[in-house]
Amino acid sequence: MSGGDMEAKLKAEINGGGGGGGVEDVYGEDRASEDQPITPWTVSVASGYTLLRDPRHNKGLAFTDKERDAHYLTGLLPPALFSQDLQEKRLMNILREYKVPLQRYIAMMDLQERNEKLFYKLLIDNVEELLPVVYTPTVGEACQKYGSIFRRPQGLYISLQEKGKILEVLKNWPEKSIQVIVVTDGERILGLGDLGCQGMGIPVGKLSLYTALGGVRPSACLPITIDVGTNNKKLLEDEFYIGLKQNRATGQEYYELLEEFMSAVKQNYGEKVLIQFEDFANHNAFELLAKYRTTHLVFNDDIQGTASVVLSGLVSALKLIGGTLADHTFLFLGAGEAGTGIAELIALEISKKTNAPLEETRKKIWLVDSKGLIVSSRKESLQHFKKPWAHDHEPIKELLAAVKAIKPTVLIGTSGVGQTFTKEVVEAMASMNEKPLILALSNPTSQSECTAEEAYTWSEGRAIFASGSPFDPVEYNGKVFVPGQANNAYIFPGFGLGLIMSGTIRVHDDMLLAASEALAAQVTEENYAKGLIYPPFTNIRKISAHIAAKVAAKSYELGLASRLPRPEDLVKYAESCMYTPIYGKYR
Repeated sequence: MSGGDMEAKLKAEINGGGGGGGVEDVYGEDRASEDQPITPWTVSVASGYTLLRDPRHNKGLAFTDKERDAHYLTGLLPPALFSQDLQEKRLMNILREYKVPLQRYIAMMDLQERNEKLFYKLLIDNVEELLPVVYTPTVGEACQKYGSIFRRPQGLYISLQEKGKILEVLKNWPEKSIQVIVVTDGERILGLGDLGCQGMGIPVGKLSLYTALGGVRPSACLPITIDVGTNNKKLLEDEFYIGLKQNRATGQEYYELLEEFMSAVKQNYGEKVLIQFEDFANHNAFELLAKYRTTHLVFNDDIQGTASVVLSGLVSALKLIGGTLADHTFLFLGAGEAGTGIAELIALEISKKTNAPLEETRKKIWLVDSKGLIVSSRKESLQHFKKPWAHDHEPIKELLAAVKAIKPTVLIGTSGVGQTFTKEVVEAMASMNEKPLILALSNPTSQSECTAEEAYTWSEGRAIFASGSPFDPVEYNGKVFVPGQANNAYIFPGFGLGLIMSGTIRVHDDMLLAASEALAAQVTEENYAKGLIYPPFTNIRKISAHIAAKVAAKSYELGLASRLPRPEDLVKYAESCMYTPIYGKYR
């Protein structure tokens, strides 16, 4: 038997069936228990120095004496033997010594490139502490400085220079069984604006959460940045900028590149690969979602993920403020992707619950943009995605005047502009409502419409408050208030897992509603007692499994799931699909 045949035979022996998150178990990880040895495959069996440099198989000081002997590692490591738990304890001690959040981010990224399983174990076991490090708010600063902290490429960079050969570029990625792609063009990174190619920090961060929180296998995740230039003058003049040094391509040139990309992804990875659009500018985000939602499995986290997590917060907040969604009046500051996406999902949920037409339920929702309240007299000049929200009312320029005129029970900020919920605005909300619901959703923390302390103080401790980025608990008049975080990380990992495990071929709005309801159902009486409208992140994998189950159930109900037969217990099935970052024993 030739060497190639032997390798193929050995690989076939360990491949097994489907694995966690529905990915083929290429490395035998799922079927290996602590007692059952596995073969650390790269292209051939990894050993010695190569094995220590392979993040998927490296265990550092956790390699046993027997493994060190068998894999030519003796002498390449210090003699001490550490368990994975001891490694975790050591690294957490090191991370806590760093005072600058960006240093922690860099340390975590270094760990991900050195020891994948340990990185995910740290993130899963310390999710509340490390989520703000690998994701918002620290990821915003990381993107701004990505050129300076860039070490090794962590995803695929597709630029205008690759036009005509995107399929070839996709084939350069070493993994073939891709199930989730997070893609950005870097034009609107969080509330920070156009960061061009440096926006790669966002897809990398999102996909680490798909694995840690949703259990999707790391090898099935692909971060992509599409570089069409940048209009950020500072970056164009920076000699260390890592992207194309030209102004952004727009119009036909831009859409042709995106069309080629979407076709190449489907051709290379098949019909069921999930493509998550991330941090595209408003005009492109709506256009791309509308164009591809009928032909591809696409999801825009800024429009749909944000909407789903906010709707969930509203549904659970009803336990605290009373009434049904239809009884409330909503006022938004910000009418971009997030604002209109949330508004549309609220209107859809009210419509489903009351059987009222969508046109009718939209009238309970008002939006304020940079020019003031969106009203019918402005209809001609409005962008298409704002038009459904232009209701009959005299024009109002300022948010405070809009609050006084509309008398909302719920105030939602998606403006990307910090300090816009002023003392007067919050006091006006508190004067009209016994328990005003205030959601300051803009990221990162510096762009939040108001802080938790401001919301509680200015409302005399009566506000129900949640934000996009995390805030510490606040003490007011002897009572401790714990602010909720309306973080998309509650929704998209479980949502993605639900789509993958059911083999869903298209995203339907009803799946977003199912995800919202599943998340709201996880909030306990104990959480409500603290004023929380979201469950704590400590149980996020359990929460993700429940969301995945509800999303998958809706997909089967709508006839959009292709993995048959339908598993009887979808929650158990979701849990069984989840990747767990525990070291295996090597032969």
